Amino acid sequence: MATGAVSVGRSPGRLTGLNTRHHRLALNIYLLIVVAHWAEHLAQAVQVYVLGWPLPQARGVLGLPFPWLVTSEWMHYGYALLMLAGLIILRPGFTGRSRTWWNISLGIQVWHHLEHLLLLVQALAGANLLGRPAPTSLIQLLVPRMELHLFYNALVFAPMVVAMILHRRPRPAERALMRCNCAAAPA
Repeated sequence: MATGAVSVGRSPGRLTGLNTRHHRLALNIYLLIVVAHWAEHLAQAVQVYVLGWPLPQARGVLGLPFPWLVTSEWMHYGYALLMLAGLIILRPGFTGRSRTWWNISLGIQVWHHLEHLLLLVQALAGANLLGRPAPTSLIQLLVPRMELHLFYNALVFAPMVVAMILHRRPRPAERALMRCNCAAAPA
């Protein structure tokens, strides 16, 4: 090899590291972020359905001291994009059944992301879908926003958790294909 030439494949990049030696840590951090977001949606649902708060006052945990968070389409879109990026970036570390479940979560998040993109575009353009008073997603035409996003997050979260459990407990053939140390020791 000539002096100064770069050997491809010898020094794994950041993405490779996230799906090999750092996959478990990356998944744990990602899961922490997802659970924190879930907690916000659940807190808002409790505020509405258990505590009886009107929806404008039910802002989750962070929305109470920072009310602008709840109404910021940029914040909601940013989280949807972060979720999508995490599902894409961490996908190569999965094999077999866990990859199938991770792909299901990714597919649902693609749709969820597109819905948030539609909301953001409406907020930026100042023109809402069908003349609605606020930015409105497609499925939101049928289901109220709070319930819809609680449902979307559940739809993305459930297969993601199944994928993580299967990833930690792979079958022998799946374990042989894994490049990370996420799997529990074989019994």
